[in-house]
Amino acid sequence: MKDRHILLGVSGGIAAYKAADLASKLVQAGAEVTVVMTASAQRFVTPLTFESITRRAVFTDLWKTDREFNPTHIALADWADVVVIAPATANIIGKLVHGIADDLLSTVLLSVDKPVVVAPAMNSRMWDNRVVRENVARLKELGHHVVEPGEGYLACGAIGIGRLADVKDIIDRLATLLK
Repeated sequence: MKDRHILLGVSGGIAAYKAADLASKLVQAGAEVTVVMTASAQRFVTPLTFESITRRAVFTDLWKTDREFNPTHIALADWADVVVIAPATANIIGKLVHGIADDLLSTVLLSVDKPVVVAPAMNSRMWDNRVVRENVARLKELGHHVVEPGEGYLACGAIGIGRLADVKDIIDRLATLLK
């Protein structure tokens, strides 16, 4: 992981708090981590959390640019060696599969030509929904790398599949891709 550029996309599910642990472990392993957050993700965890962990700016807005003209979504896509979306909600998965680019994260995902790791996290009923399952299958067909969700206690109080994969499993997949 040393000196590798990892772009971490955080979408809006309760598992967003686990993305902070992922970012921390990647930084500890020597990676440079830049975070892109959806508006929904910011309702669960603040950008300041990730800025403190990564010591890098967090990107949240498609329309904010720096002084020189440099489209943020292209600059981030160029910078990354690999992209990981954790947690990946049904919403961001659907956007990626269907080419919808209506926020910074979805726009970056359509601009990147590097490996993309998708770590879904959602309620088990959502995970089992036929449309979501078809979208995940399509992600794989498109060449994206899916780290399947785990089973256990969910935020709604139920026990089932849909938990964000263990951080170690996500890091192992990233390490494999970066070799």
